[in-house]
Amino acid sequence: MEYKQIRAVYDEKTIRIYQAYCHSIAQEAVTLQTFGKNFKLSRMTWIKPSFLWMMYRCGWGLKENQENILAIDMTREGFDFCVKHAVPSSPSSSISPAIWKQQVQTSDIRVQFDPERDIQGNPLPYRSIQLGLRGNAVQHYVHDWIVKITDITDYVADLRIKKEAGEDISPLLPKEQIYPIIIP
Repeated sequence: MEYKQIRAVYDEKTIRIYQAYCHSIAQEAVTLQTFGKNFKLSRMTWIKPSFLWMMYRCGWGLKENQENILAIDMTREGFDFCVKHAVPSSPSSSISPAIWKQQVQTSDIRVQFDPERDIQGNPLPYRSIQLGLRGNAVQHYVHDWIVKITDITDYVADLRIKKEAGEDISPLLPKEQIYPIIIP
């Protein structure tokens, strides 16, 4: 098994990523099928294709300002562009700290791999991708790459209730597969 993975729901044209927001941003995004005036284009936004990692991050929709969970289908072309042009969020031994620092300052896309999570939020022995978009990348994301936005807040709440009641929710989770892209 690869240590770093991209697992996602995808088809020939789109890949699903997840984000969690307050009600006003989420409701506006679902209505417009992209982000609107309540969304700050000037801030970095992080996209995550792993459902369980997103559930860990937003506390299954219970964290403040992350109560509404969005499933966002974006173009694979846009996602692939982000993966290929991303700069790691932390330095690696393969480049000098000075070069990495310059890349971080000039890049509109960051990548980091965080421990994947199981249903209970426990870390797994492999890492899942998340991508941070700012500047031109977030502009393309909002205006060119988003295909469909679905509010899955009720689905997440139902899963959370079942999980807390001790039910096995594994069969109800999104069917993620290894995404076929070479991770730089």
